[in-house]
Amino acid sequence: MVSSPSLDSIDRAILAELQAEGRITNVELARRSGLTAPPCLRRVRTLEESGVIEGYHARLNPRALGYAITVFALVSLRSQAEEDLRRFEAHVADLPEVRECHMLNGEIDFILKIVAHDLQAFQSFLTSHLTTAPHVASVKTSLTIRTSKDEPGIPVDPA
Repeated sequence: MVSSPSLDSIDRAILAELQAEGRITNVELARRSGLTAPPCLRRVRTLEESGVIEGYHARLNPRALGYAITVFALVSLRSQAEEDLRRFEAHVADLPEVRECHMLNGEIDFILKIVAHDLQAFQSFLTSHLTTAPHVASVKTSLTIRTSKDEPGIPVDPA
């Protein structure tokens, strides 16, 4: 677990800018944050080292790469023993089509976000990789019809 360092308004401004535009230059980031380049770079490095910034990535267009289908799957397991939960998590960690896996409380054990090229590919994935996974009791799926909001990251609250 990452400890929550004390972040001032400049740190928060840096985080908001980096989250919005990960390829921003340090010089531009410093300008937007009201700093000069060297102290800005030191702050970014401190945020990285403390675990507040976990990494950087390119946001890809799924349709441009042939992934036309996004499905959410609600998975219930036969057993909620910690070993069985971890075994399921390890199983889905090895499935590239599963983009997110969240353990839930309540009736459903996990919700997965899955991408596929088409319905046939999803059906094949479902029957060969998901319903056959260790301790899976049931899988309920919902196909995404439209996405009205897909905001990466988290809100960066002002100091």
